[in-house]
Amino acid sequence: MPTLDRRLFLKGSALLGCSAAAHPLLNSMTFAALPSDNRLVVIILRGAMDGLDAIQPYGDPMLRQLRRDLSVGPENGALDLDGFYALHPRLAPLMPLWQKGELAFAHAASTPYRDKRSHFDGQDLLEAGTGNDLPVDRRIGGWLNRLLQATPGTTAETAYSVGVEQMKILSGKAAHLSWAPTASLSLSPQAQMLLEHVYHDDPLFRDAARDAMQIGAESSEIERIAGPTGDAQALARFAANRLNAESRIAAFSIPGWDSHARQPAVLGRALDRLAAAILALRDGLGGNWARTSVLAMTEFGRTVRENGSGGTDHGTGGALLMAGGAIRGGRAFGDWPGLGEGQLYADRDLMPTRDIRAYAAWAMHGLFGIGRDALERSIFPGLDLGGDPGMLA
Repeated sequence: MPTLDRRLFLKGSALLGCSAAAHPLLNSMTFAALPSDNRLVVIILRGAMDGLDAIQPYGDPMLRQLRRDLSVGPENGALDLDGFYALHPRLAPLMPLWQKGELAFAHAASTPYRDKRSHFDGQDLLEAGTGNDLPVDRRIGGWLNRLLQATPGTTAETAYSVGVEQMKILSGKAAHLSWAPTASLSLSPQAQMLLEHVYHDDPLFRDAARDAMQIGAESSEIERIAGPTGDAQALARFAANRLNAESRIAAFSIPGWDSHARQPAVLGRALDRLAAAILALRDGLGGNWARTSVLAMTEFGRTVRENGSGGTDHGTGGALLMAGGAIRGGRAFGDWPGLGEGQLYADRDLMPTRDIRAYAAWAMHGLFGIGRDALERSIFPGLDLGGDPGMLA
């Protein structure tokens, strides 16, 4: 076979159907692997999920009075959990997880963000984890990245950002990797042989090429998922594949939660995607599901009162959904503040009773042994960690 060099290969790469702009070896990718067998998956629910509808506190009599047109309670198809809370009907596929102790939630959780109720600022603050009620300083990066910085022995493969959009939660100084469904590498067998030959004597490029081709093969298989929940399943299945290898942290987002109007339809579709993603993680992780914690977080909750368009508006206190074999599930965490007169925040929203960052911090403490000082000072600056909620099995 004639001698080839990298310059010749790259010059002729267009003949192989790979442009430099699309080549995964030439694009920056975002991945991270902790020296631990435990796994953490963070799902950002973009658009402000209505936690009062997803996990309905039907045992509070004020809920039906404030939401006369939105269906509430077991008599309207919701699945009773404990006599006070009920699961939205579109989350019914997750009911077996609740019964096995692998699904839980916390109501009245919120970042310290208050009153402005902007999706953009709310999501930035959720992912930054700083707690400042100010525009996010992009130099600070996200709280998952600061976790990597605080943990000895991490590598780029430790954490993965999954999806087309940038996950600010993993941005920062620590190395990590990323994957998007449109960024897979597809080469013919002949092209793969050529790539291996060109990079055979260069371990850095050889190993990168091998990894890229492996990821491309995984991507091609995963992207065949069709249907309205296919995108969420694809992200979750890829995350599971990497978590079964060297990665220990994955983050991706599910959009579509902004339910100002026609909430039953809007929320229903979003809940379908969330349920499908969680089940795809469980199925894909196999035995590693027992060592996994999934946190599904949203930027803020929605108003307690329904509006005139069959929906709800931007609020404050929201709900955190937890899943995984490492979760002590089948229960509700946090203190319920009530929906009666004088119990609402600004007379319109669910009153926050715990910082949502505290739940994430206690998950990090239990999964990876991160100390209280690091959690309160560097990973979540200004956080009052409070007592252990006991969310991990």
